[in-house]
Amino acid sequence: MNAADPLYVIRAARADDLPYLLSLRELAGPGFTSLMAEEAALEKRLAKSVAAYAADLTEPGPERYLLMMEHLPTGAIVGTAAVKATIGMMPPFFNFRVVTVAQASLAAKRRFDMNLLVLVNEHHGSSEVGSLFVHPDHRAAGAGRALAQARYLLIAAAPHRFHKEVVSELRGVVDAAGRSPFWEALGRHFFRMDFSEADAISATTDNQFILDLMPRSPIYVDLLPLEAQAVIGKCHVEGQGAMRLLEWEGFRFDHVIDIFDGGPLLSAPRDQIRTHRESRLVRVEAGRVEKGRRALLARAALKDFSCAQVRVTLLAQDAVCASPAALEALGLKAGETARIWVGDAD
Repeated sequence: MNAADPLYVIRAARADDLPYLLSLRELAGPGFTSLMAEEAALEKRLAKSVAAYAADLTEPGPERYLLMMEHLPTGAIVGTAAVKATIGMMPPFFNFRVVTVAQASLAAKRRFDMNLLVLVNEHHGSSEVGSLFVHPDHRAAGAGRALAQARYLLIAAAPHRFHKEVVSELRGVVDAAGRSPFWEALGRHFFRMDFSEADAISATTDNQFILDLMPRSPIYVDLLPLEAQAVIGKCHVEGQGAMRLLEWEGFRFDHVIDIFDGGPLLSAPRDQIRTHRESRLVRVEAGRVEKGRRALLARAALKDFSCAQVRVTLLAQDAVCASPAALEALGLKAGETARIWVGDAD
């Protein structure tokens, strides 16, 4: 394989990808809510994704676009990611906002700040990027980063299908046995169930059970055990790389956390996401690429979307040369238009 040829291609999910999603679910482990759904629910989710890619839409709706990462030498599916066009409408998208209040008493000569957890549905009418998971054996050579960035090239292919704010919710601190310190200190008292059961219900229902069982009154953080306080706004160790990538793209944490595991929610304006903002349309030509620039090359249209990390030679502002194998992997022909994001020179 030539160094300019892609090792992976990231493509729109197909209906026959269900076995691969089930396999990735086994590897993901506790707390990865989007993959924890039952087989029938995942099958339905795939069908909806296929329909979303094919639809002719003029505005964002309830669509969910699934991506699969294929290892070209073996044909194995080794990763997945998703973009939800709209969240917070139905079902609601509940979070805790961490609010700081001042406590003061002249008589007691005391003044200090305390944090409260307030149940909110602030991000209704936003889009969401998430479900990023890569097989442990393939977390090298920039594969995870390429999969993450592919979501923003997908958005750039049809920005009118997505809202002006994009959020991403990261998995919080959960151990290998599925125990969440935040859940044990808070959620268990109100839901009277294990973290895994609540997580599964959240993944497969309209979340009415949260409104039914979660207290509406603010909760003082200082009343929680120190172990739970310590994980508020912290992400799972396996999500730290994803968080760094989000921050590189321009996402920021604004004191909003997951109500189950306390993981952070980050947000960014859609058009300011770095990969989206820096991408552009180019004409592609086929040819030999010696060293070239590292780039992500994608089909220009959202329908039949595919993306790959390749090496390209920049011919002009609006033209690039890629290897024939790269164009073939993406289903592109010489002379066609593609979308490109070019990395820093190396």
